[in-house]
Amino acid sequence: MNRVVKGFKDLAQYPSAIAGLVLISLFVALAVYAMVTMPLGQAIELWRGSGDVWQYTPRNAAPAWLNVFPGINKPVTMDFNTANMPEAKTVEEIAPGMWEVRVSFPFDFTYDEFPTEINVFTTVRNSTARPFFSMRWLTPDGREIPLGDVDLRASESFRLGQDARLTRRLGGRPAHMGLFADPNASEAVPLKGRYELVAEALVFEPDTELDVRLVVYGQLHGLAGTDHRRRDLTVALLWGTPIALAMGLMGAIGATVTTMAIAAVGTWYGGWVDNLIQRITEINMMLPGYPLLIMIGTLVDRNLLLLTAIWVALSIFSASIKSYRAMFLQVKEAPYIEAAKSYSASNMRIIVQYMMPRIIPVLVPTFVGLVPSFVFFEATISVLGLGDPLLPTWGKVLSEAQDMGALHNGYYYWVLAPSLLLVFSGAGFALLGFALDRIFNPRLRSL
Repeated sequence: MNRVVKGFKDLAQYPSAIAGLVLISLFVALAVYAMVTMPLGQAIELWRGSGDVWQYTPRNAAPAWLNVFPGINKPVTMDFNTANMPEAKTVEEIAPGMWEVRVSFPFDFTYDEFPTEINVFTTVRNSTARPFFSMRWLTPDGREIPLGDVDLRASESFRLGQDARLTRRLGGRPAHMGLFADPNASEAVPLKGRYELVAEALVFEPDTELDVRLVVYGQLHGLAGTDHRRRDLTVALLWGTPIALAMGLMGAIGATVTTMAIAAVGTWYGGWVDNLIQRITEINMMLPGYPLLIMIGTLVDRNLLLLTAIWVALSIFSASIKSYRAMFLQVKEAPYIEAAKSYSASNMRIIVQYMMPRIIPVLVPTFVGLVPSFVFFEATISVLGLGDPLLPTWGKVLSEAQDMGALHNGYYYWVLAPSLLLVFSGAGFALLGFALDRIFNPRLRSL
């Protein structure tokens, strides 16, 4: 316990270590929040976007918080649903065996630009006869625009922007512009004020239930925006955090502890064991890592765990083995090693309990410094087209942004969010690693 307290006191002397610990703590908290609030199976299903799970979100929408900046007043997505707004719906019997269901969604539109889409969704339950359904659009200047009528099936989707008759009625403008446009303006600008969708249905059975949902898709949506498949990028940004940390920690453990153990075994036994380890290391140092992964990912499998395991294996027999070997050659000749041999300590006992602990001060900073390299590894293979097709990760977001030309089309948020998470996660471990290196290596304290 005293060593732990002393260690934290030593870290407190370095502002970079405090900054690194704060960043790492934030990412750990984000990872825990992701795992608690959204199980991995649910995150994968959402990211796959099967069915109509994302039909109520806009396509390629920037984050909603952009409106806090001066001069930006873009529409955010507005979603109205009688399923959670029962006050918006009234039912009245107007004749024997006939009921009128009336739905009203009034809302204020105060934005400087037009929304991107307007859709209406209906769901009918407990009905054998089709209800007769009609919709009207009321504008702030008192106009009433009919949106059409139809006999409802169990489930309907009204894509108003794809209604050719409505477009002609609006002067050739699509619904998301024509329904909000100021008729007195020379240019296409939205008319601000209170709008209202009024939907009325005639039903012929007392148990019939009708739910109506109006979605006015904005140019801004959510904390992280959406992509070309309407997926909320928050899903991948959240779950990318525990995946990145897990890969970084497991990879760093494999590439430091295992490397040190192999170097210790080779140094202690010497002879053909040491020669074999050194030859494997030299061959591995000549292998092109990423081209090898591209070949395996293309010909064998794009499984993220498999590719990570291969990369860890390549990292184990790295140049670090030769550095550790040089240290162990000095430790091997230490007097306490001779004393351990004199009372017949076993080879493994000498390696594990006497040799390896001597270079732990070198191992700890190296371990912390290696974590970012494995965090960036997943992003790298994803951008190369080798990412796991199912897992929502930061690298997958960057890969799809690259494929869809996000920067070319002005969707900077799509690239910036995962890039900043990668940079800050790497910076957190790097800052902590630099401080630990100075603590464990006194010669660096004066630098």
